[in-house]
Amino acid sequence: MYELRLLCPQDCVEVLSEALEALDALSVSVEDADAQTDAEQALFGEPGLPPPKDGWQRSRMLALYSTETAAKEAAVLLSEQAFFSNCKLLGVMAVPEQDWVRLTQSQFAPVEITPDFWIVPTWHEPPAQARKVIRLDPGLAFGTGTHPTTRMCLRWIASHLTPQSAGRVLDYGCGSGILAIGAAKYGAQDIDAVDIDEAAVSSTQLNAQANHVTLHAGLPEQAQGQYQTVLANILATPLKVLAPLLCSRVAPGGMLVLAGILARQAEELKSAYAPYGQLEVTDTEDGWILMTARL
Repeated sequence: MYELRLLCPQDCVEVLSEALEALDALSVSVEDADAQTDAEQALFGEPGLPPPKDGWQRSRMLALYSTETAAKEAAVLLSEQAFFSNCKLLGVMAVPEQDWVRLTQSQFAPVEITPDFWIVPTWHEPPAQARKVIRLDPGLAFGTGTHPTTRMCLRWIASHLTPQSAGRVLDYGCGSGILAIGAAKYGAQDIDAVDIDEAAVSSTQLNAQANHVTLHAGLPEQAQGQYQTVLANILATPLKVLAPLLCSRVAPGGMLVLAGILARQAEELKSAYAPYGQLEVTDTEDGWILMTARL
């Protein structure tokens, strides 16, 4: 494999990407050319907020080709285009052969939720101290246990759910199904896991089968009636919009567990849910919070 490397201003990224695709690049990636320097500038905004800018001032574009000849031909053709006048060719480099599967797997180690509750990818053996294990590999849907919001929800499940207390459980916005599977591991037997993304529904079904637990995965309209426990790990803005719906799904005396919320958004959520119950912050990690209420 060979990599064609280019330097271009922000306003050329889109047209250059389209040109590289037309020139049969196997893949195209864009990096901040000023990363790790004093000129580096933040591009991505906080969850729920628009990005502060559309792109980096200077971008490094990397296009992958199967042969050196193809990469060099693409470089020549690009250099002749009018839009390339403000761009620069950085060169064509050979890409060392790597075991990409093993490299990717090395980035995902077992995740501790509690000393005896772990999330473990299938290529790892569970730690000796693990008494409850969710087997989960990275996939298309959110939720591998590495994000603070997921870990906080799972910690809550581990410390609050029992076969006697769980009752019906709803995982709203289930992603990979990790919270629903966690609830099943702690004794819940009547679980609905719903998401607007059909890929997430499929992922949840497959992950449930891999973990030998029973749950019902589907689109949001599948959630009917009331539940003793309602879990929603989404983001603050949709959680505010969903307040009437989520609270209507909580049975009297039941628990509402919300995550995907930054610490500075706590008062917004309390206000949005005030007509239905009193939300409290019950866990924090890395600037994120878990909020719960008994309704």
